[in-house]
Amino acid sequence: MSYEVLGITVLWIFLFGYLIVASIDFGAGFFSYYSTITGKRHVINNIIERYLSPVWEVTNVFLVFFFVGMVGFFPDTAYYYGTALLVPGSIAVILLAIRGSYYAFNTYGTNKNNSIYMLLYGASGLLIPASLSTVMTISEGGYIEVSDSGKVSFLFSKLFQSTYSWTVVLLALVSVLYISAMFLSYYADRANDRGAFEVVRKYALAWSAPTILSSLLVFFAIRGHNAEHYQRMTEHAWMFVVSFACFLIAVYHVWTRKRLGLSFIFVMLQFGFAFFGYGAAHLPYILYPYLTIHDNFTSEPMAIALISVFILGLLLLIPSLYLLMRLFLFDTKYVQGKRGK
Repeated sequence: MSYEVLGITVLWIFLFGYLIVASIDFGAGFFSYYSTITGKRHVINNIIERYLSPVWEVTNVFLVFFFVGMVGFFPDTAYYYGTALLVPGSIAVILLAIRGSYYAFNTYGTNKNNSIYMLLYGASGLLIPASLSTVMTISEGGYIEVSDSGKVSFLFSKLFQSTYSWTVVLLALVSVLYISAMFLSYYADRANDRGAFEVVRKYALAWSAPTILSSLLVFFAIRGHNAEHYQRMTEHAWMFVVSFACFLIAVYHVWTRKRLGLSFIFVMLQFGFAFFGYGAAHLPYILYPYLTIHDNFTSEPMAIALISVFILGLLLLIPSLYLLMRLFLFDTKYVQGKRGK
C-alpha cells in the first residue's frame, strides 16, 4: 500500500468516526428541541442530557484531526478547497460555536430552558451537517473552475441549483436523525426508561425509510453528475449491498425491541460499508478532475511522521472513548440517573 493510500485511509477512518459521533450529537440536539415543541421534552430530555453531558467536549476531535491531516498530507487541498469552503465552512464554524455556547450555558448557567437557545441548538443540529456535506458535493467536480493561469473560481450558483447537491444535503439530514435515533433507542433501553424508549424508537423507525430512499437518490444523482464515479461505485456494489443488509438487520431489532446494542453495531456497519465503498470508488481523486491523492503529496519523511502520529492518535483516542463510555455512557447507575453527571 502506497503512502498516499495509507494516508487517505487513516483520514477516512477519522472522518467516519466523526460521522457517527457527531450524528448522534446533532440528532440529539434536534430531538431535544423537537420534543420541546411537541410537549415530550420531559420524557426524553434526561436521556439526551445524560448522553451529551460527558461527550460534547470530544465530538470535534475527529474533525480537527481530519482537516489538519488533509492539509498535511495533501497541501493542494487548501488551495483548491479554500475558496469553495469559505462560506459553508464559516457557517459551520459559527454554528459549532453556537452549540458550544449552548452546552456551556446549559451545563453551568442558570437559565437552562431559554427558548432562543433551544431553537439555535436544535437548528444547528441540522444546519451543521448540511453545510459540511457540501465538501462531499464539491469533491465530485463541476462546482470549481480553474483558469489557464491557475486561478480557482467557485461556482456558487451552480452548486445552489444542482439537484445532486440537494440530494446530498437531504441524505446528510436524514442520516443524522436516523443514526441518532437508533443510538438513543439503545441508550434509553439500557437506562430502562420505557417512556423515552418508545418515543425515540418511533423516531428511529420513522427516519429509517427516508435514509434508504435518500441514499438511492444520491446514488442515481451521481450517475447524472459524475458518470466516472458512478461506474466505479458499481464496481464496489457488494459493499452497498452489505450496507443495505446491515440496515435491515438493525431496523428489525429495533422493530422487535430486542438486542438494541447489536442493532446499533449494525447501524455503524451499515454506514461503514457505504462510506468506505463511496471512498474507495472516489479514489484516486480528491477533487474531480483537478486533484488526486498523487498530486503534490507531502514528502516521504513527512508522510511517515504524519501517518505515525495519526495512528498513535487513533490508538489513544479509541481507548479514551472506551473509558468514557465505561465510566459514563454505559455505566448502569449513570445511565439510569442514579449517579451525577
